Amino acid sequence: MALTSTKPYVAVPRDLVENFNGKQIVYVCWDHHMLFATPLMLVVEPGMSFGDLLENVVKPLIGPDPDAAAVDLSTVEWLKSGRAWGPDLAGSLAENGIVHKEQLRFRTPGVNSLLAAA
Repeated sequence: MALTSTKPYVAVPRDLVENFNGKQIVYVCWDHHMLFATPLMLVVEPGMSFGDLLENVVKPLIGPDPDAAAVDLSTVEWLKSGRAWGPDLAGSLAENGIVHKEQLRFRTPGVNSLLAAA
């Protein structure tokens, strides 16, 4: 059904990076691990190192997955903007080119006990 606007429609997004008090949103998804139905939405500092993000934020969040203990996040296959990507663990999120609302995905080939049980 087509709609007709009676006046100009001006939308102001509320999730602009300017509205996060110096922080940014980063989405992290563990491919083929459906224990987490959606990517993890993280609100983090752009100056945080990627290694700290993995160790202090992502690792505790994926802990409930039975495969989490077998995962070394520093060696998984990363995808950024759908392309293979090698992060600098010591570099900040900004230095790694991770911008507001960036979605990162990681894969752990051969580590998926829940899928194997199905």
